[in-house]
Amino acid sequence: MTRPPLALVLPGLLAALTSIAPLAYLFDIASDRGLDFVWDEIWQQRTIKLVARSLFLAASVSIVAVFISVPAAWLVTRGDIPFRAGWRVLLALPLAIPSYLAAFAWISWRPSMAGFTGAFVVLTLVTYPYVFLPVCAALSRLNPAIEEIAVIHGRGRSLQLILLAARQVRGAIATGALLVALYVLSDFGAVATMRYDAFTWVIYSSYRSGFNPSRAAILAIVLVLIALALLFGEKILRGQNESHLSARSVDANPRHRISIKPVAIAFLSSIVVLGLAFPIWRVVTWVYRYGSEDSVADIATALWHSVFFSGLAALATIQLALPIGILAGRYPSRSTTLLEQSTYVTHALPGIVIAISMVFLGVRLLEPIYLRTPLLVIAYVALFLPVAVGSIRSAAEQIPDSLDEVSRSLGLSPWGIVRRVTLPLLAPGLLSAGALVMLAGMKELPATMLLRPTGSETLATRLWTYTSVSDYAGAGPYALAIIVFVSIPTAIASRRL
Repeated sequence: MTRPPLALVLPGLLAALTSIAPLAYLFDIASDRGLDFVWDEIWQQRTIKLVARSLFLAASVSIVAVFISVPAAWLVTRGDIPFRAGWRVLLALPLAIPSYLAAFAWISWRPSMAGFTGAFVVLTLVTYPYVFLPVCAALSRLNPAIEEIAVIHGRGRSLQLILLAARQVRGAIATGALLVALYVLSDFGAVATMRYDAFTWVIYSSYRSGFNPSRAAILAIVLVLIALALLFGEKILRGQNESHLSARSVDANPRHRISIKPVAIAFLSSIVVLGLAFPIWRVVTWVYRYGSEDSVADIATALWHSVFFSGLAALATIQLALPIGILAGRYPSRSTTLLEQSTYVTHALPGIVIAISMVFLGVRLLEPIYLRTPLLVIAYVALFLPVAVGSIRSAAEQIPDSLDEVSRSLGLSPWGIVRRVTLPLLAPGLLSAGALVMLAGMKELPATMLLRPTGSETLATRLWTYTSVSDYAGAGPYALAIIVFVSIPTAIASRRL
């Protein structure tokens, strides 16, 4: 196996250190009262119950997200349903709906949904695209010869072909399910709105009260340990890469006839209605019924801040994610796998924990940029680096190894191969990664509330200000602006992945 170029390894190490930097704060605060206190807090019955509740929610959402996403991805990439490209975009657009907005839309319609049911429904509907998009990308490049053989041998039913494809792209499924589980564990908006006692809500309450910051830090460390366990499980589920990539584009792959096409279309329609149309309907209702006292200038200013902060975060995150994604996808080894997985650890931490850890670093080490744009961008990078790494790695895995062999035979060095062969082929993956980070940044709430420059309001912070007091008149325009403008990078990502 070719050794990875040093020009990738060093930036990859820097990116990994940036990602795990918030852990320094957690360990400092958690150990403030001694290791005995840490041990006692971890093994308290209330902590064990909290772990069980959070894991049950994460597991439930992840499983249902997989069962929704795999058949939906197969239908829009391999089935003969009409308007496949349109369906693919529509099924990805729930990514544009922040969890706190979706939760507020549902609970304002049915207050009885508060608790596990509401959190489960909302988180499933806003996270399944994390499985759907990578599975679509993997299926689009899957060698159709295997399915053709299955059809010849009489195994051409839709369900059998879906199961066959799922086995071949289990790596993409495992990665997507991991992102969903980590998202659920780190989500604050949905569980707070639905009043479900999960890790994030308890940690936030501890920090807000200031009564027991050590307990909050200890719970955050427990989240990190859970994330490590999930990473190990994802590695086992992914196993060896069994997918056989095709040199043909998705448009050249054969389409399979769906015998129960009305059922398939009804299945896709129900997902779009629940995940996209319902929250949009609620927001439009608020705007139409209650109006708004905020001026267009206020909304435009908040939009500009959202685009500016998230755009800078996308550029910075891509630069840091690029070496790790290439190393993980093109030079697989234990060290590159460890490097990649280090970026996923803090993804399980709530945004409030990342934000407060950045406050800690800003006050002690980075005072010149405290409450300024660079520190907020660093927090965004720590939060969204795994999203970009996963997208870039998936794109890198699709580059045939034969290109490296040909390039080496022509005298190119490992870095020359990366610069002249790998990077040009990664362009669609880089665009998708940037779009995903940008849409995540425009929706991000806790870190933005604590780290944004003084006087700067974003769409997310303004929306939270109004929804926290059930002010429909004020929330409506900001909610509608988030949905409209976050849909743009979402659509780009769905078309490129």
